[in-house]
Amino acid sequence: MRNSAPLLGLLLGGTILGASIAFAQTPAPQDTSPSTAHQTMPKELTESSLFHPPAPDTPQAPGVNAANLPDIDELPIDQLPQAVPQESANPKPEDWPAYGRDDKATRYSPLAQITPENVGKLQRVFTYHTGALIPKGKLNRLAPETTPIKIGDSLYLCSASNDMMRVDAATGQEKWHFHSHESYDAIPFTSACKAVTYFTSSTTPEGQPCHNRIIEGTLDNRLIAVDAEDGKLCESFGHGGQVNLMQGMGWSVPRFVGVTSPSPIINGVVVVNHEVLDGQRRWAPSGVIRGYDAESGKFLWAWDVNNPDNHHQPDKDHFYSRGTPNSWAAMTGDNALGLVYVPTGNSAADYYSAMRSEAENKVSSAVVALDVRTGEPRWVFQTVHKDVWDYDIGSQATLFDYHADDGTIIPALIMPTKRGQTFILDRRTGKPLPDFPVVEKPAPSPGFVKDDPRSPTQPWSIGVPRFGFPNLTEADMWGASPLDQLACRIKFRQAHYVGEFTPPTIKQPWIEDPGYNGGNDWGSVSYNPQTGILFSNWSHMPMYDQLVSRKEADKLKLFPIDVPEYTPRHGITAGNASQAETPYGAVVGPFWNTFTRMMCNAPPYGMVTAIDLKAHKVLWQKPFGTARANGPWGIPTGLPLTIGTPNNGGSLMTAGGLAFIGASSDNLLHAIDVKTGKTLWTDVLPGGGQANPMTYAVNGRQYVAIMAGGHHLMGTPVSDALVVYALPEANK
Repeated sequence: MRNSAPLLGLLLGGTILGASIAFAQTPAPQDTSPSTAHQTMPKELTESSLFHPPAPDTPQAPGVNAANLPDIDELPIDQLPQAVPQESANPKPEDWPAYGRDDKATRYSPLAQITPENVGKLQRVFTYHTGALIPKGKLNRLAPETTPIKIGDSLYLCSASNDMMRVDAATGQEKWHFHSHESYDAIPFTSACKAVTYFTSSTTPEGQPCHNRIIEGTLDNRLIAVDAEDGKLCESFGHGGQVNLMQGMGWSVPRFVGVTSPSPIINGVVVVNHEVLDGQRRWAPSGVIRGYDAESGKFLWAWDVNNPDNHHQPDKDHFYSRGTPNSWAAMTGDNALGLVYVPTGNSAADYYSAMRSEAENKVSSAVVALDVRTGEPRWVFQTVHKDVWDYDIGSQATLFDYHADDGTIIPALIMPTKRGQTFILDRRTGKPLPDFPVVEKPAPSPGFVKDDPRSPTQPWSIGVPRFGFPNLTEADMWGASPLDQLACRIKFRQAHYVGEFTPPTIKQPWIEDPGYNGGNDWGSVSYNPQTGILFSNWSHMPMYDQLVSRKEADKLKLFPIDVPEYTPRHGITAGNASQAETPYGAVVGPFWNTFTRMMCNAPPYGMVTAIDLKAHKVLWQKPFGTARANGPWGIPTGLPLTIGTPNNGGSLMTAGGLAFIGASSDNLLHAIDVKTGKTLWTDVLPGGGQANPMTYAVNGRQYVAIMAGGHHLMGTPVSDALVVYALPEANK
C-alpha cells in the first residue's frame, strides 16, 4: 500500500537508518447503506465475527470533508476538450517542467555545463524556505519529498503542507505563495508532496488568468488549480478552484487517505491516485483511480477494481469498493498512446490475502495501463502474485524507446520494484521485451495460514541485473561484537526463512528479505536515452515479522486509526499492523539486535548501481552513504567512512556525465561520475535529502536544486530548505 508505510529510524550497522515499516491502521466504520454496485464487502462478512462496526453512539474522529467542498459534476467524455501539446512533452533543455523532468520520467537533463572536471567548484547560490515546519507540540510527520519544476524563469513547488510557491529560478526570490490552509492534523503519517503539475489551457486564451495553471492534489483530499502567473485560484476549475476528492469515498477519518504524488495530465485528463494508510482495516477506503477534466475540474471516469464495468462516480448513497489496492507512487502518462501507467499496491491488510477478490489479486503490486479517455484497463503486468510482503510499487515508471538488434524501435517502459527486480515492458501491450524476458520461478511452500495459500511461482526479470544480494545464511549474521553476532544468529535460528518469498508465519517470526524498503522505492531510477545507462540507488534491509491472533493484536493495542483507542505509533512499533476485520494482526520490524539496534545482516545497507541496458550488464556497483551523521545509539560518528546506508529519494543524470543524489542518511548531496562511480563532490545539507534533485539553466548558467527537508521515516534532520547550487559566474 502506501510508500511502504513508515520508515523507522534504525541503527543499522552502527548507523541510524530508516526501514520502511507498515503502519497498522483501519478504515473507519462502514457506511450503513445497503450492498450496491459500488459496495463490494461480502454480505456474509458483515454478519461474521470478523466485522464489528462500532455502535452508533461510539465516539469517532470527525469524517474527512475535503474542507467542506461541494461535490463535483460528471462531464460526459465526448465533451472533453482537445488538449494542446503540453510543454513537458518536449521540454526545452534549460527547463525541468515535470516531476521526472519530461513526460517519459527519465530524470535526465541535456545540460552539460557542470562536468566531472569542474563539479568540485559548485557552490550554494541561494536557499529558499517553504515555511513548513513541525507545529509546536505535534508529532513529526514531515517528509516533503518535493522536486520543484522549472519553466521559463520560475521554479514552482509545493511544501510539506501543500502550500504552493513560485520562486525566481536565478535568485530564489518568492513571486507568490498560495496558502492551502491544510490542517496539520489532516496530514497522513507522512506529509509528502512530491511535485506540482503544470498545464496550459486550450480553452482559456493566452494572457487571461489561468491560461497556464499549477495543479496539485493535497493530503486533505482536494485537487487545487491556481494561476501560474499570480497563484490565485482558477475560479472556473471545480468549485472556485478546488475539487472534493472525498466524493464517492464513503466513510473515512482525517489522515486515512491523502494525495502525495503529482497528478499527470494526459490529453487533457488529470489522473489522480492516493495513498491509503497501511495495516488499518480490511475494508479501508477505496484505492480507486480517477480522471478529471484539466479545464473544468469535472469528473470524467473512475477505475474501481471491484466494479470494472462502472466508470461513473457513485451517487450520495453509494461509494467506491472498499479495501482495494491503492496507488501512492507517481504515475507516468503517454500522450501518443493515450495511456497512464499506474503502479499499484496491495489490497488493505498487507499480510493476509484470504479475503481479497479475484479482481484485486490480478492487479495488486502491478503496473496497470489505463485508457485516459475511459478509465478502462488496457493491460496489467504483475510484479508479485498474491503479495503478503508489502511489495507495493513505490517507483514511477520510466518510458523509453528501445532499439532492438533487428532495427525495430519498441515503445518501452522500465518498472523498478522493492524486490530489486527491474521489469522492461512493451508499453503498448505490457508484455516483456524479448531481450528482457520474465520467467516464473517456483516460490517457497504454500504457507502456514489456513485458507490463505501462497502463489506457487513468482515473476523474475531476466536481462536486467538485480538490485540485491544472495539469500541470507546464518554465517552472514553480523554484529559490532561477538555477543551481537551471537544474538543475531539466535534470532536467525528462531525464525522461519527459506529465501525470498518466505511465507508469513503465526507460531514463529519469519524473515522477509528483501524487506519492503529494499530495492527501489519512491526515488525510482534515472535513465540516459542517449547512452542506454540506467542509474539507481537501492537499499538492503531485511525485516523480522510475525502474524498474531486478533486477541493478541488487541493485547498489543493494535487498533485502527478510526477508533478512540487508536494511538499513533512511531519508532520500533510503527510497523505493527492492526489489520482489523481479519483474523490476524502483524508485528513488523527490522531484523536487528534489539539491544544495540544494529542490523543483523552485514553492511552495506545501501548501494548505487549503473547498468548498461544495451549490453545487459552492470558497469559498476558501490556502497552508498557514509557514517558521518550516524552512529551507535544515535550518536553521530562524524566519520566519512562509506559503509552503505539505507536510502530513499532518487537521482538525476546529465549530459555532463554526472549523477546527483541525496537520499542517504548522511545528509549529503553527492555528485557521482557516471562512468566510474566515483563520488567527486559532496555538500552537507541543512536537512535530509530524501527528495529527488533536479537541474535547470537560466541565462546560460546551470543550477542543481534539492529539497533538503528531511524525512521522519528515515530519522533525518527536519528543514524547510530548498538548496540551489551553481558554478561560480566565472566558470559558467
